[in-house]
Amino acid sequence: MSKENKNPMTLNSISNEGTVQNRKRVGRGIGSGTGKTAGRGHKGQKSRSGGNIRMGFEGGQMPLQMRVPKFGFSSRVNNNFKEVNIKNINGMDIVSLETLKENKLISKSIKKVKIFGNTPVDTKITIEGINVTKGARDSIENAGGKIFDIKSEDKVKPNKSKEKDEQE
Repeated sequence: MSKENKNPMTLNSISNEGTVQNRKRVGRGIGSGTGKTAGRGHKGQKSRSGGNIRMGFEGGQMPLQMRVPKFGFSSRVNNNFKEVNIKNINGMDIVSLETLKENKLISKSIKKVKIFGNTPVDTKITIEGINVTKGARDSIENAGGKIFDIKSEDKVKPNKSKEKDEQE
């Protein structure tokens, strides 16, 4: 004889009594216990249909979230700047904005990056167009890497008055 289980445990046979309850049907007669006012009490704003009060409202008293002192500051100007730890770029050959975005170390909206940290680096890293802290610079150069800084000439706008003098 084969040994068969007469009551196999399947998902549709599992039950947890009390988890599913019928919804309360209010306003269905005096015998139901929730007839007449349907559990809303008598009169007042909360007994009316559509009579709700916004969250945090304290009846005209200054609400708690307005009484508590605020602190902190989030600059909207510098949201496109990110710092990357040197540990995260260890093992990369060339580090630039594009390679950091490809490796998902920074998001696509980031326009400026600074590499920080003074952890020893194993590989020769070439950094192009990214700012580097003093400790990170030492770590990269000790490992035999190179750092190509952002050129300051690109940042300076040409003076129009000098161009006019040269043309004359």
